Amino acid sequence: MALLFVLLAGCTVGPNYQRPKLNVPSAYRGPAPSPAGTSSAVSLGNEKWWTVFHDPVLQQLIRTALQHNYDIRIAATRVIQAQAQLGITRSNQFPTVNAGAGAVALYNPKVSSVFPAYKENYGELDLSVIWNLDFWGKYRRETEAARDSLLETEWGRRAVITSVVADVATAYFQLRELDLSLEISRRTLASRQDSLHLTQVLANNGSASLLDLRQAQELVDTAAETIPDLERQIQQEEDMISDLLGENPGPIARGLTLTQEPAPLVVPAGLPSELLERRPDIREAEANLMAANADIGVAKADFFPNISLTGTGGFESYALNKFFTAPAFLWDTAASASGTIFQAGALRAGVTLATAQDQQMLLTYEQTIKAAFEQVSDALIAYAKYREFEKQQVSLTAAAQDADRLSYVLYRHGGASYLQVLTSETNYFSAELNLAQAHLNERLALVQLYNALGGGWQ
Repeated sequence: MALLFVLLAGCTVGPNYQRPKLNVPSAYRGPAPSPAGTSSAVSLGNEKWWTVFHDPVLQQLIRTALQHNYDIRIAATRVIQAQAQLGITRSNQFPTVNAGAGAVALYNPKVSSVFPAYKENYGELDLSVIWNLDFWGKYRRETEAARDSLLETEWGRRAVITSVVADVATAYFQLRELDLSLEISRRTLASRQDSLHLTQVLANNGSASLLDLRQAQELVDTAAETIPDLERQIQQEEDMISDLLGENPGPIARGLTLTQEPAPLVVPAGLPSELLERRPDIREAEANLMAANADIGVAKADFFPNISLTGTGGFESYALNKFFTAPAFLWDTAASASGTIFQAGALRAGVTLATAQDQQMLLTYEQTIKAAFEQVSDALIAYAKYREFEKQQVSLTAAAQDADRLSYVLYRHGGASYLQVLTSETNYFSAELNLAQAHLNERLALVQLYNALGGGWQ
């Protein structure tokens, strides 16, 4: 009989999880990850975030965010909840044991000669056991689903970490670009104010016209108007970083300038198949799929009867000195089975529901993978093209700077009009701001690529 129980307990209905076959590309779309144009097992996504971002101030900001960011802390509480839920669900596989004790003192007065007075004192101690046998594996499947849900929350927490690391780095680089733009604007304003002063002197001596003076003033005002707006953006960007750090709004420390943060010439993407193991959102989606697969077994187990064993044992005696003797011992055992005969198709509908949910999780899993490959490919393309754009912008800015210098020299010697100076100054100022944006775009593309490759949570 015991052997039969063991065999029945080993029966688990429902499908066992197997990772679905996936159409994984052999390489990412974008520039070749190596000079030979072949994929490499080395990937930027395997690197620790402090080896990717070299600015010590940025590193400290990320460490602070990992400790105090509210999204990360909330995700950690979800993990704790899932751990507790797993413990609750797993307990269903084991017997429930209850203990009880009681003492009774009874006195009844004499009612008549037929019913004389009497009194009784007795005690009772018992232990009861209820065990719902998991013949069909329902509780084991529920535990499996709870364990998969715990895994999903853990990968979800890591996904939040990667997002926070990327968000802090992005916001910091944007802040440093705004600092650079503000520096350019202030330097340009000072230069144009000097030019305005010189034009005023020339106008007083009859060497410059009123139009030249007004155009010089226009250059000053154009540079000046950008400063308040940049200062506004800087303070708002600082507030956003403070929020990511889990702190009240306030100033943010600065480290390396935007151009000092290194940008590697070649960024290894690694093998596409590794992305399935490294990206937290993919692993989170797969854990959801695993839990949905286990829920099918739970739904199918409801078709079979519930079998339970109960037993009670203890002592009952009217005399304390005879409480634990053999005559005071009492016990009883029972076995029962119950099952649903008619429920208007609810059980079959439950299986259909669980199967449809499993299919939904499968499609979500596949969709997450496709989106991940797209993000990596787009980030690879963006990083390469932004590097090319930055190189061209450096050349353009140098040419604009030289044109600005030459036009001003020619104007002072009467070889050019102030309109040419105005045009050259405007072009140079715009080129410098565009170059600052080009530096930012290149570094943001690196952050996006690192995040798309699943880096940051290690």
